Amino acid sequence: MSSEIMAAYWQAPPMARTLATAILVTSITAHFGLLPIGWIYFDESRLFKLPPEIWRLVTSFLLSSPQLGIVLDPYFAYLYLSQLETSNPKFQRKEDVLWYLITVGGFILIVSRIFLGGYFFLQGLIIALCYTAVQDARGAKSNFFFFTVPAQLIPYCMLLTSLLMNPMVIPLQIIGILAAHWHDFMTRLWPEFGGGSSLLPTPAFLSRFVETPRVFRREYGTAIRPGSGAPSTGRTTGASTSSVLPDSWRTRGSGHRLGGD
Repeated sequence: MSSEIMAAYWQAPPMARTLATAILVTSITAHFGLLPIGWIYFDESRLFKLPPEIWRLVTSFLLSSPQLGIVLDPYFAYLYLSQLETSNPKFQRKEDVLWYLITVGGFILIVSRIFLGGYFFLQGLIIALCYTAVQDARGAKSNFFFFTVPAQLIPYCMLLTSLLMNPMVIPLQIIGILAAHWHDFMTRLWPEFGGGSSLLPTPAFLSRFVETPRVFRREYGTAIRPGSGAPSTGRTTGASTSSVLPDSWRTRGSGHRLGGD
C-alpha cells in the first residue's frame, strides 16, 4: 500500500506536488509550534540584512489557515496548479507555469504589503490559481464542496465561503483575483486584442530550473537521449557511423586473398 501511495505521489505533476507538500509541511510544523512563525513571515527589511533572508519571499506563501485549512489549502493549491501544469492551453511549457507563479506571487506580495500590510499570502495565491484555471472552462460545470456550479464562478464561491468563515482574508483574495486578471491581460488579452506581443514573456533562463531528464521508456528497456553536442559514450554493435563494415570485421587485421601467399 505504501509503495502504491509513493508511486502515485511521484507521478503527480511536479510543481503542484512540490507546492502542496511544502504548504502541508510548513503549516503542520508552524501551527504545532515546531517551526517559529518569526522565521517564515515576510518583512522587506529582512531582505537587506546580512545575510539577506530571501527565503521569506517563498515561505510567506506556504502557511495555511489553521485547523481545517491545514488540509484544504494544500488540496486546493494542488488541484488548481496541477490543472495549469497539465491541461491549460495557456501554459505550453513548465517554465511558463513557474513564471506565472513568480509574477502573480510578486504582484500579490507587493500590493498586499502596500495596502494591507500582511505577512502571509497563500490565500491570495490559491484564489489566483483558481481564477486562472477556470478561465478556459467557461460553460463547464464544477463541484465546489457539495454544490455544482459553473466553473468560472468557483473563485467567487471561494469569496462567499470566506465571507461566512473567515472574512479577514477577503481583501487578500481580491488582490489574488486582480493578480490573476492582470497576468491574463498581460499574456493573453493584450496579444489577442491589442495586436501586440506578450508583455510578460517567460525568461529563457527559467528553462534550466524545469529541465527534465532526457529519458524515455520503450517496450524493450529504457533509453537516455544525450543532449545536443554531447559525445556518445555507448558502444555500437554491428555497424559504425564511418564505415559500412561491422566492427568485428574491421578488427580482424589486413586479411589475405584466397590462393595468395
